[in-house]
Amino acid sequence: MKIKSILAMAMIVVAILAFAVVVMAGADRSPRLTSTDQPLTPIEELGKFLLFDTELSTPHGQDYAACHAPEAGYTGPDSDINASGAAYPGAVHTRSGGNKPPSAAYGGDSPILHYDDVDEVWVGGMFWNGRATGWTLGDPLAEQAQGPFLNPLEQNNPNAKVVCINVRKSAYAGLFEEVWGAGSLDCSKSGVALTYERIARAIAAYERSDEVNPFSSKFDLFWDNAIAAGLNVADINFSNYTAYFGYGLTNEEVYGLALYNDEGKGKCALCHTLNAGSAGYPLFTDFTYDNLGVPKNPANPFYSMPRKWNPDGYAWVDYGLGGFLRGAGYPTEVYEPELGKHKVPSLRNVDLRPYPEFVKAFGHNGFFKSLEEITHFYNTRDVNPTWPEPEYPWTVNQDELGNLGLTPAEEAGIVLFMTTLSDGYQE
Repeated sequence: MKIKSILAMAMIVVAILAFAVVVMAGADRSPRLTSTDQPLTPIEELGKFLLFDTELSTPHGQDYAACHAPEAGYTGPDSDINASGAAYPGAVHTRSGGNKPPSAAYGGDSPILHYDDVDEVWVGGMFWNGRATGWTLGDPLAEQAQGPFLNPLEQNNPNAKVVCINVRKSAYAGLFEEVWGAGSLDCSKSGVALTYERIARAIAAYERSDEVNPFSSKFDLFWDNAIAAGLNVADINFSNYTAYFGYGLTNEEVYGLALYNDEGKGKCALCHTLNAGSAGYPLFTDFTYDNLGVPKNPANPFYSMPRKWNPDGYAWVDYGLGGFLRGAGYPTEVYEPELGKHKVPSLRNVDLRPYPEFVKAFGHNGFFKSLEEITHFYNTRDVNPTWPEPEYPWTVNQDELGNLGLTPAEEAGIVLFMTTLSDGYQE
């Protein structure tokens, strides 16, 4: 009887602890999982091997993570490069693209590129200009994974067969066939296209994994606690923010969040939304495209690339989504309003860096070198004559930024809030 009583008490304790976990996580979803809570699945593990394999470039030596490193929030890991042009050299180090590497994390919810007739905006796709549309594979993230391998300015492989052969030579070739089946690592003329698709889908699986998207920031703890208390974080604004004190963010950080979310103040959440994604947490992007009026970044090495890669030289303009749509054959009335627009990035890990002095770059071309600088630009673009002219001025967003009227203290509050979005927070 004594043993039964002890077992009964133990079961009660376990039940109470389980209930507490559910309450803390919110009744509408499972408890938050980080990279240490759940091991990678075989396809995620395969994708990780592929992502970090330096033998999958020509010449060998450059993996995908050379531009998308975990310690920098899956974006550029070189402080010196970020402090100047911010576009990274490829496997052939004299070549470089025209953009700062976007984060490879928190992109799995981006839908297939499409035009939303209700909001009259383009939504979805991957890359700054949306060219990984998802129209072919049904998954923009997988199509994005196919891009760098064959891009002569990045990993520079001449064709998919070379990538396939190098995967077949790898130590994880057995895992590939474990995931996709015996004979699936087929590099023949008839089989290489499917093999290359499977490579991309494995990378996309890893990029969707809990390891890459742990939702483990200070903000996520606050989000869970606020929901458990019956508060909707997406409703926070400058008039009610004190009701959100004491749930995991400091009062100053909550103040910054209120400024960030208030449509009469920072207006940040108009594009970097607080709407919950598929995992139950905000992704801080609406996956649309916008022209913020970002100036050219003259330090970008792409401007001085040979005519083979950049026939326009210093006159080159990054037309973003509109440039892609024009190249895809859309008529003038479709692509022209989208010229100069670039994808709204997630702000998750926007301040994650390997050490405090590490420089991160912001904007599609890395023109800005601190959160303080880009926040000040959002606030004063149209009233501060010291800002350079926009790279493409005709489609600049004049409604949601440029003259916000924020004080220096309010700018600092928004910046402080954004620092709470870095994964790996420890109480």
